[in-house]
Amino acid sequence: MVSTQSTNHIIMIRPACFCFNTETAISNAFQNDQYADLSSADKIQQQALKEFDHMVEKLRSNDVHVDVFDDTLSPIKPDAIFPNNWFTTHSDGTIILYPMLAENRRLERREDLIKKLSQIYHVTAIIDLSIYEQRNQYLEGTGSLVLDRINKIVYAVRSPRTHEIIIQHFTKLMNYQQPPIIFDSVDDKQKPIYHTNVMMAIGTYVAIICLDSIIDKDQRKTIVKLLEQNGKRKIINITLEQMKYFAGNMLEIQNKQGHYLLVMSKTAYNSLNDEQRNLIEKTNTQLIYFDVSTIEQCGGGSVRCMIAENFLYQNN
Repeated sequence: MVSTQSTNHIIMIRPACFCFNTETAISNAFQNDQYADLSSADKIQQQALKEFDHMVEKLRSNDVHVDVFDDTLSPIKPDAIFPNNWFTTHSDGTIILYPMLAENRRLERREDLIKKLSQIYHVTAIIDLSIYEQRNQYLEGTGSLVLDRINKIVYAVRSPRTHEIIIQHFTKLMNYQQPPIIFDSVDDKQKPIYHTNVMMAIGTYVAIICLDSIIDKDQRKTIVKLLEQNGKRKIINITLEQMKYFAGNMLEIQNKQGHYLLVMSKTAYNSLNDEQRNLIEKTNTQLIYFDVSTIEQCGGGSVRCMIAENFLYQNN
C-alpha cells in the first residue's frame, strides 16, 4: 500500500463547552490566562462556535470532505475541539487511541464516535494505548507526533505530554523507522514546547520548522538533512516569534481534486513574510487560512490541532 502524506477526508468536533482549561495551562504556554474568567465562558463558547463553523464552511467550499461530530454536553470537555490528540487513523484501517496528561482531556475519548467511524469507514483494528496513563506516561496523538507518513519517520519533542517509551511503541506498531527522531525544543522563554506540532509541520514537498527552538544545534542540522533527503524541496524556517503566532501549527490536506492545501490560522498566515509564502506556493501548495483567534488564545492550539486526519477507506 502506497502511503500518502495527506488526505482529503478530515474529522472535526463541534464544541459544546469550549473554555479555558486550567489543567492544560500548566504545560501549555500558548494559552492566554485572560480567558480564564468564568464570567465570560458563554461568550467564549459562542465565539468559538462561530470560528469553528466558518472554518468548516471554508474547508468544504475548497472541496475538502469534513465529517463533523458534535461534542456531548456531559461530561464537560473544554478541549474537545482538538481531537487530533486522542486518536489517529491510518490507511491500513487502524485507529489508535492515545494516553493524555490532563485528566479532563481523557474524557474526550468516545466509544460512540469510534463506533460511528467504524460504521462509515473500513476499520481493521482499534489499538488503545491509554493504559500508559496508569504509569503516568503520555503521548498525545499528532500533537506529540509529527509524522512523515511517506518515509515512515516520526519526529517528536520531549515534553510532559510526550514520552519516549510510547513513541517507540508507536513506531513498532505502525512499522515506522527506528530510531524515531526525538529532540528538545523550547520557546523564547526557555519553556519546553508542549506539542511538536506547534513548532513543526510536514507536507509532501514542504516542511515548516522552528529551528531556533531546537536546543541541540547538531540535531538541527541532522533534522534539516533528513528532511532534505526525504523529498522536502522547501524547508521554511520560522522564527521563535512566528512560532508564538502558531506558524508551526499548519497541516497539509488535499481537496477532492488532489490539490495540496496548507491550512493555518489567520494569525499564522499574517506572521509569514512574502518570501516564506512564495516558497510554500512553489511546491504547488495553496495556502488557506481561518480566523480562529479565540480558539487559539483560549485553547492554546490552532488550526492543525482542530483537525483529525482521516486515512480510513469508506465502506462500500
